[in-house]
Amino acid sequence: MVRQVKRAFRYRFYPTDEQAAELSRTFGCVRLVYNKALEERTRAWYGEQRRISYMESSAALTEWKKTGELAFLGEVSSVPLQQALRHLQTAFTSFFAKRAQYPRYKSRKRSRASAEYTRSAFTWREGELTLAKMSGPLDIRWSRPLPQGAEPSTVTVSRDAAGRWFVSLLCEDTVTEAPATGAAVGIDAGITSLVTLSTGEKIANPRHERRDRARLARAQRQLSRKAKGSANREKARRKVARVHARIADRRRDFLHKLTTRLVRENQTVVIEDLAVRNLLKNGRLARAISDASWTELRFMLEYKCAWYGRELVVIDRWFPSSKLCGACGTVAARMPLNVRVWTCECGAVHDRDVNAARNVLAAGLAAAACGDGVRPQRESSRTGQSSMKQETQRATAGTPRP
Repeated sequence: MVRQVKRAFRYRFYPTDEQAAELSRTFGCVRLVYNKALEERTRAWYGEQRRISYMESSAALTEWKKTGELAFLGEVSSVPLQQALRHLQTAFTSFFAKRAQYPRYKSRKRSRASAEYTRSAFTWREGELTLAKMSGPLDIRWSRPLPQGAEPSTVTVSRDAAGRWFVSLLCEDTVTEAPATGAAVGIDAGITSLVTLSTGEKIANPRHERRDRARLARAQRQLSRKAKGSANREKARRKVARVHARIADRRRDFLHKLTTRLVRENQTVVIEDLAVRNLLKNGRLARAISDASWTELRFMLEYKCAWYGRELVVIDRWFPSSKLCGACGTVAARMPLNVRVWTCECGAVHDRDVNAARNVLAAGLAAAACGDGVRPQRESSRTGQSSMKQETQRATAGTPRP
């Protein structure tokens, strides 16, 4: 089966000094418009219990451009500014629907510098991209070709903390479903082993952040010695950002290869629903959990399964996968964190992680057959924990704080 999907193709590009200055101004204006519109909406909501629509914000933007202090907003393309208002509208829609928290202001230092251009604000001709307010095309490094005959509908330009420039082209792409296979796999995520499969295979955690921790610490020490506001401090900050970018790139590459392999080899993939945000509140675990990047792993599995005709089943996070005997179904009353191999009353000997992955698979297949998620009775927070919480605590127990 062939389906059409919206797919973003991201490339690095090298702007001229003129283009870099224009884009930097656009980034600043986008952030200003977003924050100012958020301020107006907040005042109206908390002061008058009144909601401001996108059309009202757009009309206000027109009035802002007519004032003396904000007249510079008219010097950049209007499309990225309008897109910022649309993004704010989407954020408020999600907030009122209780799908997200209240929108936050964009910080000049911490927020991602980006601008989105729709079809009316760029020219695509013979494989060259020219943005509004620019005289020449962007110098893009085409690391992979676009789909045959595809034209971008939206272009997003961004600059990361390391000073690298990227352009993301949203295009229609044709995706062919992978050949059907009867295989199914259960996945138990962890830190020592990034994932343990129901087949018994354990995939080691590359620990990308730990591998570059000494280099990162050295760069951060050099940054701390530089005077604030100096050119040398900016150079040192870029050096720290490059180390972080290197870690993130390697982690993303590894997760793409892992998830692509899992989706190609299996018709059904079963995972646990992890409360990663709650786990990150533990200071001793946050660094290791962030390095494992379980949320990114699940996100990749979700869209790749949807693209290639696979089934992704997510079971309840409180399912006692580690303490459940896969042979007789007995749930152990207690499972200390240092127990990695345990013997059930029936005599079955289990590897903790492999047993958990097999139990996850069995629960997922049962849920898929019933057409519903697995919702077993939730364990008491005083007597039990999810297998993921136990795994993360075990992996970091006895280690010094990062």
